[in-house]
Amino acid sequence: MEDKLSFEHLEDASRITSGSTMIDSKNDKSFINKFVTIQEMDEDAINQVAQDANEGEHELSVREAIKLYKSAILWSMLMSATIIMEGYDNILMSSFFAYPSFKNKFGSPVKGDTSNLELTSSWQVALACGASSGAIIGNICNGPLTARFGHRRVILVALTLMAIFIFIPFFASKVGELMAGQVLCGLTWGIFAVMGPSYSSEVMPLALRGYLAAYVNLCWATGQFIAAGVLQAYVNNTTQWSYRVPFAIQWVWIPPLFILTVLCPDSPTWLVQKGRIEDAIKSVKRLSHRSIHDKAENRVAMLIRTDELEKQQRASLSGKDKGIAAYLECFKGTNRRRTEIGCIAFAGQILSGSTFAYSPSYFFSQAGLNSSDTYKLNLGVTGIAWSGTVLSWFFLRRFGRRRIYLAGYTVLTLALLLIGILACPTQTSGIKWAQAGITMVWVATYAMSIGPLAFTIVGEMSATRLRSQSIALARGTYSVVGLVSHVIEPYLINPSEGNLKGKTAFVWLASAISVLIWAFFRLPETNDRSFAELDIMFEKGIPARKFSSYVFSWDDEINHKNEQEA
Repeated sequence: MEDKLSFEHLEDASRITSGSTMIDSKNDKSFINKFVTIQEMDEDAINQVAQDANEGEHELSVREAIKLYKSAILWSMLMSATIIMEGYDNILMSSFFAYPSFKNKFGSPVKGDTSNLELTSSWQVALACGASSGAIIGNICNGPLTARFGHRRVILVALTLMAIFIFIPFFASKVGELMAGQVLCGLTWGIFAVMGPSYSSEVMPLALRGYLAAYVNLCWATGQFIAAGVLQAYVNNTTQWSYRVPFAIQWVWIPPLFILTVLCPDSPTWLVQKGRIEDAIKSVKRLSHRSIHDKAENRVAMLIRTDELEKQQRASLSGKDKGIAAYLECFKGTNRRRTEIGCIAFAGQILSGSTFAYSPSYFFSQAGLNSSDTYKLNLGVTGIAWSGTVLSWFFLRRFGRRRIYLAGYTVLTLALLLIGILACPTQTSGIKWAQAGITMVWVATYAMSIGPLAFTIVGEMSATRLRSQSIALARGTYSVVGLVSHVIEPYLINPSEGNLKGKTAFVWLASAISVLIWAFFRLPETNDRSFAELDIMFEKGIPARKFSSYVFSWDDEINHKNEQEA
């Protein structure tokens, strides 16, 4: 080549130069063609480009990233804020099972006692599984819809549908109508659940990647905290409005979210994939500080090159089967291991006993606490969850993913063991409050460890070209496991069925121990590793326990890659 192309990293953006002249898409209409000629570079030059880009990813500090990408942070937070609604309803419906006015409206007599009304186990299962079933469908639909229409348009449609579907539970007079509303609302929640991690991973630099993914859990906790506050406010209201108003409150945040989503920039990655280069440049500028706006064209050039490489990688997928083949690709070669880690790490949230301990109002009521104390504790639990998620951000970069996940899961397992043991002797007031206290410890630990970490791990574990499929599979696994747990839990704890009360903890103790053992042998440390490094480490089959100590030598990795291609 007459003009050599090279990368000089400035902050998180790579500078593409042609000799000493900056590529400018406005003044040089052949800018993209010049960039594509990077394929003609000699191998040493390509290696230097990759090495400079990799080093630049690590050089950008958290403080610098926050300064340069305030807009990207705010828009990523907005995209994830839709999950607040999922967190709100997630605790709302399960908490209604112990709500006096709700039980009086939809409950049935326990063993013929008309003064003791409970929602039957079968209806508890149906209501809990309705939302999960809808979410699974939403997870599956999200991938192709987002690929075609982009994050912004899909969220706008989902918000509109959500506003319509809320009418069903609000006006429901029968349990079956409530279930229909749960299924339909679950469709939109399944879409929202994938959007936050997906959008954030496409617009955030490496230094902020884990934090914005973990923020998704804060949105969950925020929704649950709001729901707990609303439930506490209406617990002594004996009219139908005590459960109708909590449903109606979901309409409150749809208009502001809709307006802000209209104003939100589309993902530059998606715009490049659609061939809308000028729009992608504008989007990059909107997502970054004005001091690096002159580097926007170069950032988009990087995205163009990445897209071209991924097109070549996807070329083997045939015609109409590309969508299915892309999902199947997640279970082949090194991707199988990455998919396994993402799916089990996410499902680990449920298998840790969250159906039992994270929304404990029904457990508290069955343990013998009165309604007022139950919902005061429930409010306290969600407040702890919110605070714990914020605290997790201070641990994330210092201790890494694997260490926090293992330590957190160990404490969760011990807490379940203690709750189960305390349920064995004759129950006294002191024992009941001790169980409540340990449950709060469980929630605090969950919120500081596996709650936010699962979102971070899933976002980091997948191969770049299979990210949307991998996240959808992980979220789908979570929804399926959640559906099963919602079937099991009511039969374990309901007084007309298993009536295990606190002994239910022993059931979840078994699944928690299984995940803890899996994590010790299979969960790698991804902290401070770029996607390029993770690709190579998985390709080399580095054991999970050696990821953190592995020393990355770029020259060695290039030689390894050449040997693999030979």
